[in-house]
Amino acid sequence: MLQIRDLIWGLLFIGCAAAIQVEITPTQGEISVGESKFFLCEVVGDAKDIDWYAPSGEKILPNRPDIFVSRSDETTSTLTIYHANVDSAGIYKCVAKNGDKEAQATVQVKIFQKITFQRAPSPQEFNEGDDADIVCDVVSSPPPTIIWKHKGSKIQSAKDVRFRIIDNGHLQIRGIKKTDEGMYNCEARVMARGEIDFRMIKVVVNVLPTIRARQSDVNATADIGSTALLACDADGFPEPTVTWAHNNIVLETGDKYSLNEDGSELVIKDVKKVDEGDYTCIAKNKAGEKAEEVSLNVFVQPKITYLNNQTASEFDDQVTLTCEASGDPTPTISWSFENRVFTEGEQASWTRPDKYESLDRNIVVRSHARVSSLTLKNVQFTYAGMYLCTASNSIGQDDQLMYLEVRYAPKIQGRVAVYTWEGNPANISCEVEAHPGASVVWYRDGYQLPSANVTNEKIYNTPTGSYLEIAPDSESDFGSYNCTASNAMGTESKEFLLIQAEVPSAPEIQRVEPFSSTAVVHFEEPDSMGGVPIIKYRVEWRLPGREWNSKDHDADEEMTKITIVGLAPETAYEIKISALNGKGQSESSPALTFKTEPVREPSAPILEAKVQREGNVLKVNWIKQDDGGSPIKHYLVRYRAKHVSGWKPEIRLPHDSDYAVLNGLDWNTEYVVHVVAENQQGKSEPGVLIFRTAIEPTTIPDATTGGSGLGTGAIVGILIVVFFLLLVGVDVTCYFLNKCGLLMCIAVNFCGKAGPGAKSKDIEEGKAAFTKDESKEPIVEVRTEEENTPNQTGGPTEPNETTPLTEPEPAAADTTTTVVNLLPSTATNSVAESFSTAQSSPASESTTLTTSVSSPTKAAPAKSSPKNSPAAPSKANTQPEVGPLVDLSDTPKVAPSSKPTPSVSEPPSANADGPQSQPDPVKAPDSTQNKDLQVDGPAKDAPNAPCTDSTTPAQTDGKTVKDDNTKGETEVKNATGEVKTVPNEAPQTNGNESKA
Repeated sequence: MLQIRDLIWGLLFIGCAAAIQVEITPTQGEISVGESKFFLCEVVGDAKDIDWYAPSGEKILPNRPDIFVSRSDETTSTLTIYHANVDSAGIYKCVAKNGDKEAQATVQVKIFQKITFQRAPSPQEFNEGDDADIVCDVVSSPPPTIIWKHKGSKIQSAKDVRFRIIDNGHLQIRGIKKTDEGMYNCEARVMARGEIDFRMIKVVVNVLPTIRARQSDVNATADIGSTALLACDADGFPEPTVTWAHNNIVLETGDKYSLNEDGSELVIKDVKKVDEGDYTCIAKNKAGEKAEEVSLNVFVQPKITYLNNQTASEFDDQVTLTCEASGDPTPTISWSFENRVFTEGEQASWTRPDKYESLDRNIVVRSHARVSSLTLKNVQFTYAGMYLCTASNSIGQDDQLMYLEVRYAPKIQGRVAVYTWEGNPANISCEVEAHPGASVVWYRDGYQLPSANVTNEKIYNTPTGSYLEIAPDSESDFGSYNCTASNAMGTESKEFLLIQAEVPSAPEIQRVEPFSSTAVVHFEEPDSMGGVPIIKYRVEWRLPGREWNSKDHDADEEMTKITIVGLAPETAYEIKISALNGKGQSESSPALTFKTEPVREPSAPILEAKVQREGNVLKVNWIKQDDGGSPIKHYLVRYRAKHVSGWKPEIRLPHDSDYAVLNGLDWNTEYVVHVVAENQQGKSEPGVLIFRTAIEPTTIPDATTGGSGLGTGAIVGILIVVFFLLLVGVDVTCYFLNKCGLLMCIAVNFCGKAGPGAKSKDIEEGKAAFTKDESKEPIVEVRTEEENTPNQTGGPTEPNETTPLTEPEPAAADTTTTVVNLLPSTATNSVAESFSTAQSSPASESTTLTTSVSSPTKAAPAKSSPKNSPAAPSKANTQPEVGPLVDLSDTPKVAPSSKPTPSVSEPPSANADGPQSQPDPVKAPDSTQNKDLQVDGPAKDAPNAPCTDSTTPAQTDGKTVKDDNTKGETEVKNATGEVKTVPNEAPQTNGNESKA
């Protein structure tokens, strides 16, 4: 086998050496249009020339631009076709030569067109309703098959006749809609090669704008700086742009016009009449444009353009006032003078002017469009004054005043008859109306006043008249006086009479309405006043056969009744009445006899109500009527809401009360109030009052102007003041409790007050003063609240639970009652210290304890401070074996008496001659307190003299207390100590000291 193969190769080598062979690689070629490709021609054997020939048979030269031939070595040659086109197709031949030897090979080149999208733009836009031709131009060889898809589905003309694929491959849509918008797929296929390609084409459907005006007619008012808004809304795709035009001029934002961002709103600033007209709103997009008209109607407020003052003289035939006005709509013009109005009625026209004529035909109004005239005939002086012209239309009005000046002769007015009496000056008034102003002269009997050497006549001139003052001193001064006034227009005179006044005639008593202690006299005023007003009415009454009692009552206008008080019940009286004027007293009316009623219950009081500032608080006032012949003991007040049947608890008020305050009422509620007066005979009928409270406010009203309340600075200031007051309070507390602080320092350094260090010494001295005689026990008198008797001085009754709404009655000045603690007889070191009772101590929480304690040697004088001094609470000593200690550092040392003072069993009065002070009711001591009761705190000095000598005589109830043994000495010896304590206070201990 090996030998045969070697033989074959050897034969071939020998054959080849003798011949040339040519081979082209690749053997065939397919080239897409526009592509490039090369072919390699390989020669076996020795070849001198290797050439390529085109399909046309021509030798391909090396310098051709589209086909290039190159020989790389002795055995190969390359044919390159650049950017092949259809003409490049055919059979290409490669020929190899070597002398007379030649060999060749061929290759067929095929040129084909790939799928190429020559024109398929995206997006493609169409107007809604148009026949759309969606372009998709595709070339290939062989020609491609075109398929259209929309929304993932193949478009088939059989299913929708609006869609059609035309011969050139385009997609046609008849009457394209907005819903046809979207992405379309143009797909090309070549079945022979299995080639496929596609393009996505976006189809946009533009919609022609639609436009609508928000308001086709817009009204505006000119000349008041107002603006007008014109607006239209536009729709379409793409979003249309909106512009405005007026008189074919496009409007832009500036001083006159303002447009919003999308141009849909046009604002016309400072509207004038020239701005009136049609404005065009234009909406435009790719699909086209639309326009809409908006009308602007500009109205003008009335404006009076002509109105002048006029002057006329009295008795002229006529004077015409003219008023012109502008405005749109045409204004209606009217005239007015004082309370009279003259108008032309309906708007007049030029062809038929309206006319107004007064009943007396002296005032005529004529109107012609924008002009109106007011004609006054037979001019009188009363026509003078301010005339008002009013121009009005549907959007406003304008008013303007003009003055008509009427010149006229003087006109004298005034009361002709003047009454007076000798010695009483009287004024005769000559009141003059004139234009221009007039001069006034007085005459009597042809002589000008004032006469020479006459002192009882005086003349006072004013711009409106002249006044003649006469003080008649004899009958001759009464009579006629002449007043003459003159000006440029004329002269006028008038006679005035000065008449002697007389006393009035007697009034007439019609009837007497008697009650128990009062009587109401009904009368008629005198028939004749005597020429001057009645000043008083004098009522006189008496018991038959006794002297007359009288009382004058000031005369009021239309006074017809007078009430007499202080009468005795069930008693007969005579009564008469007379009138008094400046001249004198009239005769008395005939005496009339009446008898008062027996003692009975009072008459019902008359009620008045006043709602307080809070709104739900009412102050009920009442006016006392007849007391029924017996003093009123008290008033009973009760009230309830009208819709509720039950009454509130009854309120009892003292006899001299005249009001009650009802607090905490319900808002917006109707209440009924009854007030009853009661005397010894019984109760009166109730005075009834019905009222309604205010509606509850929703906000807290400001106390001044409804502002926003206190500012930050005010709040800070208040806090600072409160902090300062707290510091002062702490210092005062330290002063009274621990004898320290700023006040104590001032008292020690400036007032000579003993400091805390001198306390123990004073305590020992005070202790010795009160323990010399241990055998004597204090005499104690206890008065409870039930045993309390009314004040001997007739003072006001103490308030109790039945009088919660009355204000506290003023107490008698400085009538503070002093009491002492109950000291047990078993205590060996009993000490009492006097101090001022507290005016503010509640009367219902203490019991009055009164005692007299005598000392054989010496005692501290009792001091009484003013009624506003604070009370010191009592404290008990907890050490059982040691007597209580009292701080007597403020108590003056009194020289020991040589003989003991006998004890006094009754409490001393404020003055020897003055009434005894009523003791204050207090509660009994608490049973849980310590047995050893004591009084704490030194007696307080009067606030007006904090640094005075401690030897000042003691005062009780504001009056100086004098000892019976010394009769006026400056030092009080063996004085009875009276103190008051509130035993219900909790006890406090501090060793052997008691602190206030």
